[in-house]
Amino acid sequence: MSAAAAESRPLPLSAPAAVWKPRRNPWVIALTVTLATFMEVLDTSIANVALPHIAGGLGASQDEATWVLTSYLVANAVILPASAYFTTFIGRKKFYMICVALFGISSAMCGLAPSLPLLILFRVLQGVGGGGLAPSEQAILADTFEPAKRGQAFALYGLAVVFAPAIGPTLGGWITDNYDWRWIFFINVPVALLSLFLTSRIVEDPPHIVQEVKKIQKEGLKLDYLGFGLLALGFGSLEFVMDKGQEDDWFGSRVITTFIVLCVVSLVSLIVWELVQIQRKKRPILDLTLFKHRNFAVSFVLMGILGTVLFATTVLLPQFVQSLLGYTAELAGLVISPGGVMVMLMMPLVGFLISRVDPRWMIVCGFAISGTALFTMLDLDTGASYGHIALLRVFQASGLAFLFIPINTLSYSGIPGNKNNDVSGLTNLARNIGGSMGTAFVVTVLARRQQYHQDRLGAAVDFSSSNLHNRVEAMGRYLVHHAGTVTSLSQGRALAQGNLYRTLLQQSTMLAYLDVIKMLAVAMMVAIPLVFLMKKPPKGARPGGH
Repeated sequence: MSAAAAESRPLPLSAPAAVWKPRRNPWVIALTVTLATFMEVLDTSIANVALPHIAGGLGASQDEATWVLTSYLVANAVILPASAYFTTFIGRKKFYMICVALFGISSAMCGLAPSLPLLILFRVLQGVGGGGLAPSEQAILADTFEPAKRGQAFALYGLAVVFAPAIGPTLGGWITDNYDWRWIFFINVPVALLSLFLTSRIVEDPPHIVQEVKKIQKEGLKLDYLGFGLLALGFGSLEFVMDKGQEDDWFGSRVITTFIVLCVVSLVSLIVWELVQIQRKKRPILDLTLFKHRNFAVSFVLMGILGTVLFATTVLLPQFVQSLLGYTAELAGLVISPGGVMVMLMMPLVGFLISRVDPRWMIVCGFAISGTALFTMLDLDTGASYGHIALLRVFQASGLAFLFIPINTLSYSGIPGNKNNDVSGLTNLARNIGGSMGTAFVVTVLARRQQYHQDRLGAAVDFSSSNLHNRVEAMGRYLVHHAGTVTSLSQGRALAQGNLYRTLLQQSTMLAYLDVIKMLAVAMMVAIPLVFLMKKPPKGARPGGH
């Protein structure tokens, strides 16, 4: 029987999704859809290290080049929560393939872009295409696998969304150092083509989606233009504020303040409008009724916390080793890559355990391990070795592996199968916004705590102290006798004072990094009590249930 015939077979709208089984092997389907998602998540981090090369290649400043990242994230944030809505009009398979095709074409255009404005335009299109991939994959996995095996399927998904950001900086640094920055976009094209071919042959829509699309098409397309406009303005403004806030001094900037007001007004209006749509029995662009389910609501919050800490540490550690230890961009990427390998090794184990252990206790274990690892990082100093830092990252990553699969699994607990698309869109939105908040948090707090510690350390220095003057004098004389470029004692004193000031800056920066790490560790520990607000999933509904 052909795929079209199988998909068009009439089936009642009330038929449970669990009755349906795909014609293809579920694991082949899982590998197929994970391919494009891995490519998209990788792309969100791989471009970071290439910004200086992009700026130089297109004759732009470093600040102007950051729009290459911001434009992608804004478009991505708009499409993520709306992906389930568009699926109801054209079907999930078609929507997924359109997203893959758009991502591949826009990637090629990014690589060919002759100017920065065109590159930013193509990155917006790339963000639109990429925004629909992760939620579509997660929903496909939820429908393809029965609840007893869903956790193992999410292990593959978790591997993509955790491992890709870990290797992104290393891969991006290697490509830009050895080839050209344009290749970070060109490498997406063959992956997109392969994904399109496999998806067209292997993936199929479940009956409840086929029937919903037929119903919508029969009644006529009635797009919620106001809802989508409010969603785009609200989440687009939020992403812009998160990405540009610290750079423009937050409320000190009229532009940032304007976008904060737009964000708040748009999101509040969106919530009111969507509740009205639900009362009118119309298809909302955001299904807010999902938050009535306690497990989903808590999972949404936990996924946001996880996204915050995951992306914050992925930004923090490379910055730490580059700014204080003098690592190259490629070596800085290699510091966090072992953590990605650890996640890759742990995911199958977690997928195996989730069918035998209460997922809530696995989440507690994950937050506890990751939080403890972050507290252990508080012993870092400017003399830390590469091996020590990489080992601490591996320790932290081992906890992250226990979080993605159980949180995703519990988010679907008690949710009807025909709302899987909405669940996946919102949980991925939580991870995306959490990641943006984590990046903004690191940049903002690091800058402010560095200034705080610099003021404190500077105030503690007594410039009238004879010991300080004697030390500067001794260092100046040493430089005169041992540094060939220093010809006078006054020049030696000036260099000695400069060295002392650099030491003060280095120590204040080190203390700022430790402050940020401590805050992230506390956030992981504070998340643990939230887990116990979740209901234990019924035995027949949770992984491993019969």
